[in-house]
Amino acid sequence: MQRIHDPQERGFASDNYSGVHPEVLAAIAEANGGHQVAYGEDVYTARLQEVVAQHFGEDATVWPMFNGTGANVVGLQAMLPRWGAVICADTAHIHVDEGGAPEKSAGIKLLPVATDDGKLTPELIAAEAWGWGDEHRAQPLVVYLTQSTELGTVYTPDEVKAITDYAHEHGMRVYMDGARIANAAASLGLPLRAFTTDVGVDVLSLGGTKNGALLAEAVVVLDPDAADGLVYLRKNQMQLASKMRFVSAQLLALFDGDLYLRSARHANAMAARLRAGIEAGVADGSLAGVEFTQATDANAVFAVLPEGVADRLRARFRFYDWDAARREVRWVCGFDTTEEDVDAFTAALRAELVPAV
Repeated sequence: MQRIHDPQERGFASDNYSGVHPEVLAAIAEANGGHQVAYGEDVYTARLQEVVAQHFGEDATVWPMFNGTGANVVGLQAMLPRWGAVICADTAHIHVDEGGAPEKSAGIKLLPVATDDGKLTPELIAAEAWGWGDEHRAQPLVVYLTQSTELGTVYTPDEVKAITDYAHEHGMRVYMDGARIANAAASLGLPLRAFTTDVGVDVLSLGGTKNGALLAEAVVVLDPDAADGLVYLRKNQMQLASKMRFVSAQLLALFDGDLYLRSARHANAMAARLRAGIEAGVADGSLAGVEFTQATDANAVFAVLPEGVADRLRARFRFYDWDAARREVRWVCGFDTTEEDVDAFTAALRAELVPAV
């Protein structure tokens, strides 16, 4: 096959726009050749179980899957009876960006709560944590967190523990969407279990795709009593890979060592560089009119731009509107974002602001 794209072209739309990390590609190649038992009875998936237990504790069980939506649907479905509901932020991926999959595919009622920074608190959860025993209301039985959040913010261990304590006191379980869990770990400077297992999270998704994998996610059950039937649900929801060794090999490349952290630290650092460069421009007047809307805790920057600037800038760099009505945009950095990319973007933004001020 002949390459038909420019491998030097990079934007700031999403970390899933990137290619595959070379070390992940090498791991796939290493897992090739010969025969291995299908459907997860291979040596790579067995090794992945050992690695996940090292990160999250000996009770942790890993279930490799193809993608984040599938992991969320399967993980949440395993935690809920048919009458169960999930409390989540109104910006949650399961509510906004999964095409109704939790509702349509798993029959899960979502109870979204408004939050300014993408983070839930016990007080916010309390707005929907009621009605147990009321046959007329879907029963709130799971609280869904995203780490890092859809708004690029990161929960501290204390914030997660406050939520899990509240949830458990009210008979609810806690699920963490870890599509960007590596970015959170890099931001916090803590091991994965410090803000998951050790503070009471019951089940999580372990993200790989946004951090350099080809297609590799997993559900990790931290409390064996919190989920049931995953062995059936994974197949039922079309997330069981026959050649699972190649999914597991990608996650091994990331987590059996420090690649997940190296890549996430770099992505976070590029977002910090982007923000710092723009802040300097705002201070000296060359980027006047740009306003940040969220803290840059991980690898995403959220800002409001003057009228028309975003559309002109997108002629050179791909990125998304977050809230078009208020001219809010999102810029995301990945493992392959370079300092030159960031500086070129900042320069292009400066050039586009000239006719806008």
